[in-house]
This record gives sequence, structure tokens and C-alpha cells, in this order.
Amino acid sequence: MRVKPLPLGFVFRSRAKEEKAPVAEKAPVSISKQPRDPQAPKGRPTPKRSEAQAQRRSVANTPTTRKEAAKRQREERRVQLERQRQALASGDERYLPARDKGPVRKCARDFIDSRFNIAEFFLPMAVVILVLSMVHVGYLQNIALLLWLVVIVLIVLDSAVSGFRLKKRLNERFPNENKKGAVAYALMRSLQMRRLRLPKPQVKRGERP
Repeated sequence: MRVKPLPLGFVFRSRAKEEKAPVAEKAPVSISKQPRDPQAPKGRPTPKRSEAQAQRRSVANTPTTRKEAAKRQREERRVQLERQRQALASGDERYLPARDKGPVRKCARDFIDSRFNIAEFFLPMAVVILVLSMVHVGYLQNIALLLWLVVIVLIVLDSAVSGFRLKKRLNERFPNENKKGAVAYALMRSLQMRRLRLPKPQVKRGERP
């Protein structure tokens, strides 16, 4: 039988091409449907418009010098103090100072504001006692001294009773909360006249908080 000669291209063609062809065919082709920002780096999605605007604003508002940074801090401090001042007048819990925040402190304030406290009349009575003690009359000075002793004793007794009752109420309402310093905070508030207290009282006298 006569053997048919093979083509020269079949004999001398590159085996490397034959080995690489299947690999190229098996390689997955991923087509991203997400549009890309022409200025964005490759491989990263285009940011949203709101995020881009927020980023531009933050970059624009970043102070470039120490003087501008100090000015920015003073402005932020002024805004924060103004918010606290308004919160102290309105009782807004969001912007109250740290010592006045929280349900425990609010309960302590309401407890003091809902009752008459002898300690809140300390300043007016102290002025009266001071005037009597300055008068050069023997019995008036004795009366002033006696009034001073009576006022001190009444304030101590009333504060002790108020502190005991407040501590009991806080333990009942907030058994798992941190109540450290709440009683002292309330007693210091009781020394102030009602109209001068900050934050402003949110309950009336005699009203159960």
C-alpha cells in the first residue's frame, strides 16, 4: 500500500500553541455591568453621588493651618455650649452636660423638684439672720443665733430624710443602673432656689414624678 504523505504544517506546527489553546478557552470571561468613573482607579466601583459630595465637603472643610484649626475648635465649642444652654432651659436630654444626663439623674431631679425642701430657703433665711446679727441689740442677736441653729438642724434632718427616700426609689426603679453620686447630685440641687435650678424643673410641686 502507498502511504499518503502528511502536510508539512501538521508536522512542524508549534506544540506550545496546542497546549495554550485549551487554557485560553477555559478562562472565564467576566463582564462588569457597573459603569466606572473615568477618573476612578481601575478595579474600584464608582462612588455614589452623596458619598462623593460628602467626601468633597470634608476635604474642603479640613483646616490647612494651625490658626484655622484653632478657630474651628472655638466655633465648635461655642455651638456646643449654646446647645447645652438651650438644653438646660428646655430639658432636652440629647445636649445636656454629662453630669445631668441619664434616667437616674432625671429621676433624682424630678424627686427634688416635686417637693418642698427646707434647704432651698437657706439663702433667704441666711440673709435675714445676717441682718439680725448686725443689729446691736442683744435679744435680736440671740434670736439670730437661735434661728441659725434651728435652720441648720432642719436642713440636716430634711436632707437626710430626702436622701434616704430618694435612694430607696432609685433602687426600686433602676436596680441594674449605676446610681453613684445621684443622691449627692439631688441634695446639691435642693440647696438651690427652684427658679434658679438648671436644668429647669419639669414637674410641679406635689406632683408624683
